[in-house]
Amino acid sequence: MGAGTIQSGGGSGGRRRRRSSSGAPMSEINVTPFVDVMLVLLIIFMVAAPLLTAGVPVELPQTAATPLPQEDEEPLAITVAADGLVQIGSQEVPRDELVTRLQAIAGERQSDRVFLRADGSVPYSDIMVVMGALNAGGFRNIGLVTDAGGPTLDGTGTADQ
Repeated sequence: MGAGTIQSGGGSGGRRRRRSSSGAPMSEINVTPFVDVMLVLLIIFMVAAPLLTAGVPVELPQTAATPLPQEDEEPLAITVAADGLVQIGSQEVPRDELVTRLQAIAGERQSDRVFLRADGSVPYSDIMVVMGALNAGGFRNIGLVTDAGGPTLDGTGTADQ
């Protein structure tokens, strides 16, 4: 981009000739760099998205129960790890702040459904304390998450048979 040049002489009888793109501003937007950047970001997010779902490793107990039906709004997931760590989704929450955070979340959600994931080695009393906090926080519909294929009470083995 620079100033246009004025040429005189030659066979044009002293008329000025100007190049068509010399001083006129370009009124078109070049979207090629924008598309390139967007494609690179798309690839980066496609590769990184599966890595973001990693959470606390929890050894869920197995049971013969059937899965719960799906809803429109994704249920809230509470995790109790083997070391007693409590998480709402993927965020660690101190136990003394659990009820207040749950009340704030319950005010924003339409559904009162929550999934409680607890490591099989966590004492029953600790799980009941967390369930009491869920109830005090406004969540009355609590689903306990387990792994399928566990033992049945009739002694036939697993539920898959």
